[in-house]
Amino acid sequence: MKLSGKPKGKARFAVGLDAGSAFTRCVICVSEDDRLRFLGHGVVPSIGWQKGRLADPLALSNCIQAAVQEAEKRAQCAVESLVAGIAGSSVEGGTNHGVYECGRTSRPISQEELSFAAERAANVRLDADRTLLQVFPQDFNIDGRSGYRNPRGMMCSRLEANVYILTAGTQEHEGLVTAVHHAHFAVDETIFEPVAAAYASILPEDRARGVALLDIGLHSSDFVVYDGDAVVLALSLPVSADHLTRDVAYGLTVSYEDAERLKVEYGCAILGLTADNSVIEVPSHEGRPLREAPRRVLNDILDARAEQMFQFVKSELNRIGMDQSLFEGIVLTGGGALLNGMCDMAERVLNCPARNGLAQGIRNWPDELDNPGWTTAAGLSMYSGRLNTHLRMKRDWKPRVPGLVGLISR
Repeated sequence: MKLSGKPKGKARFAVGLDAGSAFTRCVICVSEDDRLRFLGHGVVPSIGWQKGRLADPLALSNCIQAAVQEAEKRAQCAVESLVAGIAGSSVEGGTNHGVYECGRTSRPISQEELSFAAERAANVRLDADRTLLQVFPQDFNIDGRSGYRNPRGMMCSRLEANVYILTAGTQEHEGLVTAVHHAHFAVDETIFEPVAAAYASILPEDRARGVALLDIGLHSSDFVVYDGDAVVLALSLPVSADHLTRDVAYGLTVSYEDAERLKVEYGCAILGLTADNSVIEVPSHEGRPLREAPRRVLNDILDARAEQMFQFVKSELNRIGMDQSLFEGIVLTGGGALLNGMCDMAERVLNCPARNGLAQGIRNWPDELDNPGWTTAAGLSMYSGRLNTHLRMKRDWKPRVPGLVGLISR
């Protein structure tokens, strides 16, 4: 890959780290004229994870160091801090509200009052094993009237903010941060990975019309739903790419590695898209000859598990009343989205458009990274760039609520 030119002057680097169960990915960009330009990337196989849980932070630290160093070498620069992604079943979300009494008489609402009301809504008592991760303002109620997204300047005597709050397990969160620190990098922010992927692959006007994103990783499938540009749901689903591979290994009595290869080379998540009547070679254990099996058997296994995955998605959409409101459909990211037929299965079960989410808005983004597996890392880098810009504009302002930076725009 041809290296991008080195930034001139004092560069503001935007660094995203996606420390997944399968791969650890790093993307380095530089902020230029309020836009990001790609500089370099690094990727190494991940170790230290066990069934989606971080079992060995020191092992992951070595992966992080190797991935960032590879990205630094390609980018011809050195970085000190980054934005890291977090996902998995330890992340939970819920809504809350906060009230700010403006006074007995109505007066115009200021930006500071909007922020203060949102911070009040985010001021929740957490259990000892929970850490506040992100806060997403949804809308505001003005003197009892609901549904105002940005009512700055409107006359009001009572302001109520509705927010969606994401928390993470303290042990899992601290384990990730510790791994980054042991790799000798600072953590500017930790972001729920599908939120980062949505930031990179979904335009604001699409979020406003209703859209969902499913980030399909090796050991977790993480889900976020936007309605009217506000987060209304964020959670982790109990089915991931690992389940599809294990099903193939069990159904065809092959090793996990052979099942993964068969899934990637011949698999399809929905019957009828490929030549299901063709025959594939199935590896056998040592000392036994190769076997043959109809391709339909493989795809029938994948079809059943993929349908189950999207049935979970459908159930969650029904629960929040969004089953018929995804006018921009569902976006698939993560390595699991690369399986042939995943978008077709999503459309069949959810009855809405489906597409793979690709990173947008980064100059010189290389073609080799233009796939759903790199979207989260790109979004984390973009979030890092936004964070740097916001803090540069407001050097004296200290955020009191993690994740609130820039979410109530000026």
